[in-house]
Amino acid sequence: MQELDEKKASLYAHDGTERMIQRPKNNAKQKEHYSGKKKTHTVKNNVLANSNCEVIFLTPTVEGKKHDKKIADASGYRLPKGSILLQDNGFQGFSAENILILQPAKKPRGKNLTIEQKVVNRGISKIRIRIEHVISGVKRYRIVKDKCRNWLKGFTDLVMAIACGLHNFRLRFRPWKEISIQDM
Repeated sequence: MQELDEKKASLYAHDGTERMIQRPKNNAKQKEHYSGKKKTHTVKNNVLANSNCEVIFLTPTVEGKKHDKKIADASGYRLPKGSILLQDNGFQGFSAENILILQPAKKPRGKNLTIEQKVVNRGISKIRIRIEHVISGVKRYRIVKDKCRNWLKGFTDLVMAIACGLHNFRLRFRPWKEISIQDM
């Protein structure tokens, strides 16, 4: 893993991803791993990608019930000063030192977004979609996409780390266009 805070300022995006697992036998573990969003038992990781769409940070695998923001807070990654971090509304309230966080505006209760807010949201989404492409590139491998049935200790972490490494390796031969801060 690279030391992020020593690099030059750039554009980064982070997002959470869930992977299905077999239903645990233990009732306490069932409650921990049950995701109300997916309506099944899952494990989660947060992925941080750079402007080249390379996975540069992967959080440890946690139970599916845990929220994306809590995972990001616990991981404690630091980005270079002056960087821009793109995130979705699942990270509402997440903050980091000396970086600009871009997040789509939420619709207020009982009101509509203004036209300016909609235009800004669309611009953020056009750039932030790259993190979704990164996650789909990682989930291209069936062992990550399908239900994981192996209960060896650390196996789910290892599988996700290898899939991220293979995604980065694939980018060396089929690179995506880099997005810079000036493109915004």
